[in-house]
Amino acid sequence: MTLSESLLAVDIGGTFTDIVAFDPHSGQIWVEKLLTSYPDPSAAVLDGIQTLLEAQSISPDAIRYVTHGTTLITNTLIERTGAKTALLTTAGFRDALEIGNEGRYDMYDLALVKPAPLAERRLRFEVPERILADGRILQELDSAALDRICDQLNAEAIEALAICFLHAYTNPAHELAAHRLVKARLPGIPVSVSHQVAPGMREYPRASTTVANAYVQPITERYLARVDEGLRRSEVEAPLNIMLSSGGTTTVDAARAFPVRLVESGPAGGALAGVYWGKQLGHSDVLAFDMGGTTAKAVLTRAGELTVSNHSEVAHVHRFKRGSGLPLMVPMIEMIEIGAGGGSIAHLNRLGLPGVGPHSAGSDPGPAAYARGGVEPTVTDADLLLGYLNPEYFAGGSLPLDVDLARCAFEDLAAALEMPVDRLAWGVHQLVNENMAAAARVHAAERGLEVRRYSMVATGGAGPVHACGVAGGLGIRRIIIPPLAGVGSAFGFLTAPIAFDFTRSYVAKLSELDLSELNGILCDLETEGRRIVESAGVPADDISARLSIDMRYVGQGYELRVPFTMGQLDPHHIDSMKDAFEAEYRRFYGQLADGVPIEAVNWRVLITGPAPQVEALALRSAAAISDDPIACRPVRFGADARPRQTPVFRRDQLREGWRADGPVIIEEAASTTVVLPGWTAQTAAGGCLLLLQPPGDSEKSAALTRNNKFSHGMSDAVY
Repeated sequence: MTLSESLLAVDIGGTFTDIVAFDPHSGQIWVEKLLTSYPDPSAAVLDGIQTLLEAQSISPDAIRYVTHGTTLITNTLIERTGAKTALLTTAGFRDALEIGNEGRYDMYDLALVKPAPLAERRLRFEVPERILADGRILQELDSAALDRICDQLNAEAIEALAICFLHAYTNPAHELAAHRLVKARLPGIPVSVSHQVAPGMREYPRASTTVANAYVQPITERYLARVDEGLRRSEVEAPLNIMLSSGGTTTVDAARAFPVRLVESGPAGGALAGVYWGKQLGHSDVLAFDMGGTTAKAVLTRAGELTVSNHSEVAHVHRFKRGSGLPLMVPMIEMIEIGAGGGSIAHLNRLGLPGVGPHSAGSDPGPAAYARGGVEPTVTDADLLLGYLNPEYFAGGSLPLDVDLARCAFEDLAAALEMPVDRLAWGVHQLVNENMAAAARVHAAERGLEVRRYSMVATGGAGPVHACGVAGGLGIRRIIIPPLAGVGSAFGFLTAPIAFDFTRSYVAKLSELDLSELNGILCDLETEGRRIVESAGVPADDISARLSIDMRYVGQGYELRVPFTMGQLDPHHIDSMKDAFEAEYRRFYGQLADGVPIEAVNWRVLITGPAPQVEALALRSAAAISDDPIACRPVRFGADARPRQTPVFRRDQLREGWRADGPVIIEEAASTTVVLPGWTAQTAAGGCLLLLQPPGDSEKSAALTRNNKFSHGMSDAVY
């Protein structure tokens, strides 16, 4: 079968690599799911693509473009496996990476540990030079001193270099001069400069971002080269687009230059999938809940739109504590890591109480039930022991699970806690659910959102298994399980436009803006963005530009991002900026600071092409449509409750209008949906499953979850 203009999406997770092919003309969609390969993740990517193309008889030249997201950057930063990186900084600022913002993320932890800088102190070099905040040069760059530093860099055999001079975002002259000199002296060494990587104010996060970009650049370049070359060997000539953390895609060249922008590229796909499927069913306010093999992420929309932030953290010392990670100034969908994944390991913490994660069994060796050498108890093993997973149909039957090995893995932990294995498995499942619900609850409260009125969109291999438990703890009564939920992130990639955004700090009161200078800045940003998006194959007429401004009251330390009209600015726009800021400020805080001047800080330009049209999916199989379950099996729904014989349905056989009261298990190749007692499942538009819970049952479920003695005690041990 030869298809025309098909799309291919690839998502590398910590445990599984997901591949989705879609033909927009017929609506046909195909999926390949396989274990992620270590130490080279590209091997699974290329093997999976080849297997899918051959199995479905898809001609390689039918692929129009390939979109790829990866956890490679995140894992490199977390595991500290990046390049040997040096930093050039302004004299006197060598230790900015260690001083940080001088804050403590836990006021009462006397043994507090801060994240170690990616560039160790002996590889941080001070360069005599100084530029003032307004861009004026106070001290010229000392080229002779820099030349001597290059001798030391050569002696240290560094693999990457970051340059971050004070106030380079207002005047990059010294960074550009240093870059030219260093490239001449250190050919072949990738160099990251702060005015390109993170051109914004605040010295510590700008330096941290630039060093992180340099740290992951060599490994990213090698990886992308392997994938690109492998596609060509497979005769796939379509352009390779890389998923950004902000929800757009970009070219391989841009990804090589700014790899730190890919740090959450995989979870961004899950967020896009949540928005897409929410809109299909008419739900604009959704909690996108994506739970895979390693982690679980949550994203809350505002009126159907994703919120993009330029301040985030990665590689936390303490998983859920803000301030304990490395700060990054890159555009990223505002999301939170809310819990563990299927491969996360259950254990006793330092207090002797049960905990789950953050360590994961990954794909090698994987959970004990995979029978690949894993011996530690994981969430997947617990779900299997509870009866939620079918050992013969996991990953579509390609990866049979061993119940006896899963039980064996839990025995030592059960003995230490003096409880039966089955009760411990239930406790681990509940602990994961409550931890995720608690983190999502705080995430919503910090943004002033009432999460109970949201609909949850559950994706990822483990998302539909835990969706009812997490939603019940949050008081959410509507859950959407989209088609292909198990490869939700890869599907989300198909909906992502080619896009790139740029930021420039220009701090001034609204009443004192130099509109001539500002229009020049915005024009430069738009021109550069259009160049990158056009290089990805987007026609110039299909490109749009959007402006947003970070504004605050004078004297405040942080800003609000305010959307604004892109175009030539003139004096009458000043009042419009003030009105837009006050509307956003009132929405966020509920009141204004009358009489206090307003200032603009950062100017952000987003350049984007049109989003791919992914409609009319042909998802129904040729199998007979039936309302009858394919089997019944014993499933446990309480700590001490006896297993209940629960009907099991095959999702691709459910007819339109099908409905069933829980408990019910619904299986598909890449995931399993667990419908708890008190919930109702029904088929909905677009091939989705809709899970509903009456208001009374929802409140009761949330109360039971909060008061569950086992999960409450375990949760206290984690937080």
